[in-house]
Amino acid sequence: MRVLIAPDKFKGSLSAVQVAEHLKAGLITRKIDSRVLPLADGGDGSVDAAVAAGFTPHPVTVAGATGLPNCGRIALREATAVVEVANICGLTTLPGARTAALDTSSLGLGQAIGHALRHDPTRLVLALGGSASTDGGIGMLAALGFTFHDVAGRQLRVCGRTLPQIHTIDSSHTVNLAGIEIVVAGDVTNPLLGPTGTAAVYGLQKGATDADIRFLDAGLDNLVAAFVRSGYPHARQIANAPGAGSAGGIGFAAMLLGARMVSGAQYFLDLLDFDTALTDVDLVVTGEGSIDEQTAHGKLLAVLAERARPVPVIAVAGRNLLPRHRWERAGFIRVYALSDYTDRDTATDSRLSGRLLRRIGNEIGEITMSMTAVSGVWPAFRDGS
Repeated sequence: MRVLIAPDKFKGSLSAVQVAEHLKAGLITRKIDSRVLPLADGGDGSVDAAVAAGFTPHPVTVAGATGLPNCGRIALREATAVVEVANICGLTTLPGARTAALDTSSLGLGQAIGHALRHDPTRLVLALGGSASTDGGIGMLAALGFTFHDVAGRQLRVCGRTLPQIHTIDSSHTVNLAGIEIVVAGDVTNPLLGPTGTAAVYGLQKGATDADIRFLDAGLDNLVAAFVRSGYPHARQIANAPGAGSAGGIGFAAMLLGARMVSGAQYFLDLLDFDTALTDVDLVVTGEGSIDEQTAHGKLLAVLAERARPVPVIAVAGRNLLPRHRWERAGFIRVYALSDYTDRDTATDSRLSGRLLRRIGNEIGEITMSMTAVSGVWPAFRDGS
């Protein structure tokens, strides 16, 4: 019996690497042969997953979300560089975890891209989950040589607070990105502006009040007008495109640079060479912090299950809100949840989560050993037994 353990992170508790190792430890107690492939979908943890898959980590010191120095890292392999917002200038870089909806910036992301460019990549993968700012990506652009000016020609600080003041944008001294494929990997399809835009949908989780959200949305609309005024006639069209609202508008800025938007789940499965890892595997064990009705709609675990067919897939989660009769439709023969084993909250308790994952790994190993595979399907799992 050969098992591939390929989970995403359990957000707030364990990294994908840690989840995989705990499950592997549980399977080892049943002498089950397994290998691990920690995954990501373009959100936080993408660099860690890339490193686990063989990319080389490169530490970088850049501006965190509020401008204070932050030590993050990027990942490189051959001509591909992976840069993520979360560990560079995301919510986790906020001092004391205090949000600053109007004064945070994506400047550090642009600085990290600058570090990546020193290695002469031909492909730049941007993972935009976990952002702390709603600045329309002007921080990132500023680090790449753009400058933003008010109606009097004064150069502005780059953050959400200054968005309404931007009148003209100078891109005459920007970094040369010719010959570099820029990929934004994620599953956010929101446009930049309006009731389904980045401020309205994601502002609250970044600490924005209702008044802040209205201020930021109006400021982003002004930013688009300033780009049109400054020689970017398609800026309005880009602002309306799916994904422009990702990461507080970094998606919009990236598309202005020529980036293409792709499914984070599909792209990272390819980038991390999931199909090769699947070779000669009898069972896949995957997982993430929460499984619910949305999981089946293009999320990483369901995309993985579809790619794995006909190899059966077991899912493990911190909590599971997906009814048993929906498991098969999502691609799972069984779903385990840590919350079924304890009344305590495992979301922020890494030790408890680890112990329960090892226990679940042991149980998966015990059941697997007692089953006989028939055409790649274990019938006893079909009813969740």
